[in-house]
Amino acid sequence: MALLERPAVDRRPSPVAPRERRWRPSRVPNRRGVRSLLVALLMACATLVTLDAQGGDASPLEPARRAVGEAFGPIEIATATALRPFTTVPEWFRSQDALRGDLERLEADNAVLREQVATSGFDRNRLAEYDGLTAAAERAGYALVPSRVVAIGPAQTFSRSVTIDAGSRAGVAPDMTVVNNDGLVGRVLRVTRTTATVLLILDGDSVVGGRIGSSLEAGFLRGRGVLGNDGRLDLELVDDTIVPAQDDAVVTWGSEDGAPYVAGIPIGRVTQVFTSLRETATRAVIDPYVDFSALDLVGVVVPSGTRSDRAVIEADGSIR
Repeated sequence: MALLERPAVDRRPSPVAPRERRWRPSRVPNRRGVRSLLVALLMACATLVTLDAQGGDASPLEPARRAVGEAFGPIEIATATALRPFTTVPEWFRSQDALRGDLERLEADNAVLREQVATSGFDRNRLAEYDGLTAAAERAGYALVPSRVVAIGPAQTFSRSVTIDAGSRAGVAPDMTVVNNDGLVGRVLRVTRTTATVLLILDGDSVVGGRIGSSLEAGFLRGRGVLGNDGRLDLELVDDTIVPAQDDAVVTWGSEDGAPYVAGIPIGRVTQVFTSLRETATRAVIDPYVDFSALDLVGVVVPSGTRSDRAVIEADGSIR
């Protein structure tokens, strides 16, 4: 009965006491304090800089600077040594590219220099030939169209001829005289627009009227058809009683209207004289002045004022 009479327990939740509100510092910084700290730091820095600048080697900061250097110097050296293989790789590639470019430029320059050395003699000879051709035009008093020998006639044709790089466009026509700086070369046989075939005076079918320079005795020169050192001409004088002297010079007699040979062009010199009593004839061997085995620059005699596709050397030596 006592248990039944025990008062009932109140199971409702007891009211919770209100939580005390704790104080927290404000997160908003004190701007006045920050500003004061910044000003103080700036003044301190200015003071240190001034003392360091005025102190020189006796600067109050020198011990601190030396201590920092001794502390971090070995670390910097070790770090630089460890990183050097990695930092130098890009520079190595750049230097290799630069060296490769320099090598290519040097090889190109060396090739140009080798070519200049190899062709210097050739260019010098051509310049001398051109100067000689200009002087020959002035001496002979004829205008010349300069041209170069580009081919030699084959021996199978039994014709001693060459091809030059001047044709009708340059003012060249058949039966024109061809010379070089040494003397008479031949005459023009036929032409195209850009080339011409020249019959050399050494050809077996070539006949040139000539005169002995010392006596002006006339005769006819015939080629033997031989080039090189053995290339010779035979001279037969009109007057059989005349005997030319050794080393007499022979020049062209000249043709009507200068075709195919103009007058006064050197041909060669007398080297031998043969007299036949039975035939009462005198024959002289002429050594030509021109080296036919080394023909390069030649000039075609043209009338003054000829229209040409190239510069023309006038009779006074000027270039038109």
